[in-house]
Amino acid sequence: MEKGRDGSRRRLVGKEGSPAGALKSPFFKGGFRGILEAAVTEDRRPGAWDAPYRKPKTENRKQEHIMAGKNPIKFTDTTFRDGHQSLLATRMRSEDIIPFMQRMDQMGYWAIEVWGGATFDTTHRFLGDDPWERISTIKGILKKTPTMMLLRGQNLVGYRNYADDVTYRFVRHAAEAGVDVFRVFDALNDQRNWEVSVKALMDAKKQGLMAHFQAAVCYSLTQRRMGGPIFNLKYYVDFAKKSEDMGADSFVLKDMAGMVSPNDAYAIIKALKETIKIPVEFHTHYTSGQGSMSYLKAIEAGVDVLDTCLSPFALRTSQPAIEPLIVSVEQTERETDMDLATLIEIGQDLEKVAVKYRDLLDTSKMAQIDTGVLLHQIPGGMYSNLVNQLKEANALDRILEVMADLPQTREELGYPPLVTPTSQIVGIQAVMNVLFGRYKMVPAEVKGLAYGLYGKTPAPMDKKVQKIILKGYERGETPTTKRPGEILEPEWDKAVAETKGLAKNDGDVLIYALYPTTGARFLKWKYGLEEVPAEVKAKTLEQVKLEDDVYTTIKAKKLFAKVKEYLDSLDKAAPEKGPGLRTFNVFVDGQYYEVEVECTSGAPVITGVTPGMMAASGAGVLPAAAAARPAAAPAPAPKPAAAAPAAETLAAGEVPLRAPMPGMIISYNVKVGDKVATGDLVCVLEAMKMQNSLPAPASGTIKAINFEPGASVAKDAIILVIGK
Repeated sequence: MEKGRDGSRRRLVGKEGSPAGALKSPFFKGGFRGILEAAVTEDRRPGAWDAPYRKPKTENRKQEHIMAGKNPIKFTDTTFRDGHQSLLATRMRSEDIIPFMQRMDQMGYWAIEVWGGATFDTTHRFLGDDPWERISTIKGILKKTPTMMLLRGQNLVGYRNYADDVTYRFVRHAAEAGVDVFRVFDALNDQRNWEVSVKALMDAKKQGLMAHFQAAVCYSLTQRRMGGPIFNLKYYVDFAKKSEDMGADSFVLKDMAGMVSPNDAYAIIKALKETIKIPVEFHTHYTSGQGSMSYLKAIEAGVDVLDTCLSPFALRTSQPAIEPLIVSVEQTERETDMDLATLIEIGQDLEKVAVKYRDLLDTSKMAQIDTGVLLHQIPGGMYSNLVNQLKEANALDRILEVMADLPQTREELGYPPLVTPTSQIVGIQAVMNVLFGRYKMVPAEVKGLAYGLYGKTPAPMDKKVQKIILKGYERGETPTTKRPGEILEPEWDKAVAETKGLAKNDGDVLIYALYPTTGARFLKWKYGLEEVPAEVKAKTLEQVKLEDDVYTTIKAKKLFAKVKEYLDSLDKAAPEKGPGLRTFNVFVDGQYYEVEVECTSGAPVITGVTPGMMAASGAGVLPAAAAARPAAAPAPAPKPAAAAPAAETLAAGEVPLRAPMPGMIISYNVKVGDKVATGDLVCVLEAMKMQNSLPAPASGTIKAINFEPGASVAKDAIILVIGK
């Protein structure tokens, strides 16, 4: 028998080692243990069992929060960056994000992540949004809560390492535009790639800006659980100590694939808290289904901050939801004073906006977690990218071959963590290996990785493979050991010169410097030099309602077969006009239309006449004999076969360079009239976010170039023609 916290006597169910005994963990003090204890309290006072569920009276709530939570857990919200990046391909628009900021600012978050990662790319490329305007607007609203961005070290918010001058200017400009907390990571965990970014942050601090430097280690594995010769506990602890020595203000364990197990999370967080003095944050994804369990163990180990999403954008490949975590820590020393009811209200309002993006949500399977990641360790986002890439190449049936090739390719490339951009680099090379033969086609980014342009890989690369990749590489065939920024030529002045007359400020120049092709296109949209395409414009709630109404009608009247028949008819080629074609004048609501109509099934036959119509026309009723069929019209001409696509015209001796996969033309190294030799690099094609240098298939003279830079091309499209 024991005395309860309220003085009542009660007994615990179970003995030492039983489930009830396990509840004596400090983490479960109160909470579930309190519910269990109340259920078996001897005096059975009215309301004792359900007391933990009942909301405290308003007048007592403030006092309760002052007393509870000696070491409250803090949260970073990721809904408006990683949440929609993970679930909706980063397509959430500024117009739908900004209205939530004022209420989010009142919730007591440690930080709100709203920028960086893929947002810079997608805003200007797909949404026609200015990324700089987004962060400055949000910063103007958030008065209490710091903003956060994800910075890919020297990769910034792109897919390659940028020169030192562009890197420094970008970080400084971001700090001035409104970013407070910079979560800095490197895809290879090569901390040399932080040096310029960190210098920019330290200089920004001297100017009075917050410029909080949060160092991030990318969690990775070579086996199912933490360990092995590379990614073991010592690896993560040593990385954190070095980060603190570099001046980090806080440290985050970044588990981008949701692969950290609960017990490994406990071990790492506990070791970090015992080793470094700066705050420790934990970031994971729900991909494998372990996210919330790992968070509970991290809380038990003493983690300071957790990354969470509001429930509409949580789970699946996103972060765990904040709402159940708040309840999980109630009546413990980690209890937070965040208002659960208000968070739920915000989530309900988010649901109303989220319907605009529902077409981007993966509904291809019932499961909301990817248990396969527990076996193959491939992040969910990376897997979906591989599926899309193979679909575009019309080779989805080879997905199992790609999955089998991935582990070998990753090992050969030095075990890079599978995070942007190295996950794309490893993934695209595995796809290329399957489609074209192992290392027969190598994207520029893979060559850069092998040369050292991305930094030092966690393990040495396979020497034979590295030699194959670097054969004929423009920078040389011997890999560099220098910090990548030291060997990259300055880029800022060139970007300024190339955007003269188009860019109006440093932010514009930076958009172009990071993404020359799509950046220039966006700036033309921004300043009205080109019309924004229809596919870039936002979907409205009215359009969503129309879609719902149409679908409901089709479903209610069982019209799916008719709709499919109509859609199939859209793909049919229009027949040639026949001899039975007649022209009619049609008047609708005062509008006049001239319509051509051809009868293809014989002349019409009168089978009956409405008497009222005959009377109105002043004619008498037709006698029976008058209803005889008129002379048959001439038989219609037979329907012509669908027109075949125009034949590709190539003169004798001409050789085409075809697109090996769908993509976008980035640039040409040649012009019409230039002479080339077999193997010369003549064109750069961006496919699957990687730049692929295409070699000349034959020697000769460039006779034709069929697409402008920036144009999209289909698989097998003839990009250029080489002749004698």
